[in-house]
Amino acid sequence: QGKFTLLRDTRTDGSFLVHHFLSFYLRAGCKVCFVALLQSFSHYNIVAQKLGISLTAAKERGQLVFLEGLKSCVDLLFGEEAEEQSGEPCPLQFMSESNCDLRALFNFVRTSLSPAGSDSWKGVVLLVDDLSVLLSLGARPVAVLDFIHYCRVAVCCQLQ
Repeated sequence: QGKFTLLRDTRTDGSFLVHHFLSFYLRAGCKVCFVALLQSFSHYNIVAQKLGISLTAAKERGQLVFLEGLKSCVDLLFGEEAEEQSGEPCPLQFMSESNCDLRALFNFVRTSLSPAGSDSWKGVVLLVDDLSVLLSLGARPVAVLDFIHYCRVAVCCQLQ
């Protein structure tokens, strides 16, 4: 509890660690918010099935909140769904705005991990794969650092 881990890979592909952490925390009974900016849900689901976990089942029981960044980008850019079903702005709204802050993405994370009345999860976990994609989408480095800081405070300090 209260840990923040940042993985950085330069010469090798460290994506296997994302799959490891995802399956580990779902098996441990934690609520997981997964901001997947690099791959699709089906990719992560196929790998998780090979590890003995069903992401679809975890989503259905409310244990996994999955933001599919690729799909959200396409929806936002082509105007198919500018708002989520809940009426909240798209978490990647910064792509279509001039201020480029990640406030909507942080609000998505905070809302996703906030405990509901019937939640009995052993803890909360935030996984983000891959922060550099935010830079490629137009977010400023300072905004990404602010996002990391606020997520760390929300998950480690407020939600323990």
